[in-house]
Amino acid sequence: MRVETLLRNTAAANPGRIAVTAEETRLSYGVLDDKSDRLASALLARGVRRGDRVVVFMENIWEMTVAVFAVLKAGAVLCPVNPSLKADGLRFVLGDCRPSAILTQAKYARLCEEAGRDVPVSLITVVARGAVAIPGVLAFDDCVAEEPDGLPEAGTGDDLAMIIYTSGSTGNAKGVMMTHANIVAASGSIAAYLENSADDVILGILPLSFTYGLYQLLVAVRVGARLVLQKNFAFPHAVLAAARAEGITGLPLVPTMAAMILSMKDVEPLPTLRYITNAAAALPTAHVAGLTELFPQACLYLMYGLTECARATFLPPEEVDQRPDSVGKAIPGTEVLVVDETGRSLPAGTVGELVVRGPHVMQGYWENPASTGAVLRPGPKPGERWLHTGDLFRTDAAGFLYFVGRKDDIVKVGGEKIALSQVEAALHACRGVVAAVVVGVPDPVLGMALRAVAVVSDPTLTERDVLRHCAGILPESMVPKSVEFRAELPLTASGKVSRRLVTEAGEKE
Repeated sequence: MRVETLLRNTAAANPGRIAVTAEETRLSYGVLDDKSDRLASALLARGVRRGDRVVVFMENIWEMTVAVFAVLKAGAVLCPVNPSLKADGLRFVLGDCRPSAILTQAKYARLCEEAGRDVPVSLITVVARGAVAIPGVLAFDDCVAEEPDGLPEAGTGDDLAMIIYTSGSTGNAKGVMMTHANIVAASGSIAAYLENSADDVILGILPLSFTYGLYQLLVAVRVGARLVLQKNFAFPHAVLAAARAEGITGLPLVPTMAAMILSMKDVEPLPTLRYITNAAAALPTAHVAGLTELFPQACLYLMYGLTECARATFLPPEEVDQRPDSVGKAIPGTEVLVVDETGRSLPAGTVGELVVRGPHVMQGYWENPASTGAVLRPGPKPGERWLHTGDLFRTDAAGFLYFVGRKDDIVKVGGEKIALSQVEAALHACRGVVAAVVVGVPDPVLGMALRAVAVVSDPTLTERDVLRHCAGILPESMVPKSVEFRAELPLTASGKVSRRLVTEAGEKE
């Protein structure tokens, strides 16, 4: 099956059902299907061909949902890019995937023009939400107003559907290649364990240009649910008010959003809320407790995923009370293992790298065989191919998984290896700490020492208070040497706290 078939099937069965709500716009499945047909036809008429890459550089607006399916219906390869990317980052992506078209908004048109000047192809640019004085730029509204003129015959599920870029936090971003079959498998598995149905109303607050956000759209379309788009979480009271008015049943979030919600006063209930999900980064156990207390009727799904496979694990809600620091087991239809450096499966309690196998795992990195070979490796049985995540995990006796940290986030303090994520978990359990990150800093005696950087809601909280708290629950070697308080922590475009930016800011001081 191909991804656009999910939309065609739902639109044929329930054309009048609302698919997307964004500000004052409400698109039915029939309209979403029709508009994406028209845009696909317009792209084809202007030279986009099967297999061409098409960049979609938009915020969470209804036009982006149309663009996603239009690209796929044209037989092209979807390349979603977060519009917070600056000129250099966008220039890298355009030069790497060499798209034949870019779909964007008027306010980003000049940025796209600047970034695309050195791209060795002629870019077709389609702009939504306003006109721009750039020759040759097409208006989104004009394209979707044209009568569709025959779309290409559908290919197969093995065709490349998407190139979605990693964050590039450890170097240049890499283009993760996903086939239609990969995406259909991932969306089906997610919908199964979340028990999604046409009755669901899902809050689309996470960027559609990132895997976690995009799959809210793909899963909603698959089951005929409604997606309520919001551009960001800068004004949480307004977002939650909109969520309440729309009767949302699904609330996908990341830890920074959870921290903001839990720091708010007088949060009104969301009476229709059925479930909450967390991915991107581990949710501190203090936040787990806070969310379950704030929304007692909602099931909490603690998940682990990465761009290279969308999702890998989930913890069933009935296990949350007993294992609030676990991310569960493999999602349906997939396998995971914790292995040593030779690929040998490790026993419970032993820390090793998580590897993933299943129909949702990427095909590789776009035009990057060296990086592909480093993470997609043969397994012990003939024909097996496992994704090596670069993340350290352990299992308990029942087989539930626990995130320990990135391989890159292990710091040696006085000769002892420390997982920074474990120290951060202790910090988040401290009363008054809203968000925290731990970094390694040079130390003349220990080689490296730990520095905590925290955002607090209690202005009376002191460094001594935080260190005393940590000393009460952590081994001496894991207690930070110092604590720095800041008004906020730098985030990546996907909403994660950026340890790299925290470290760089400290080095400049």
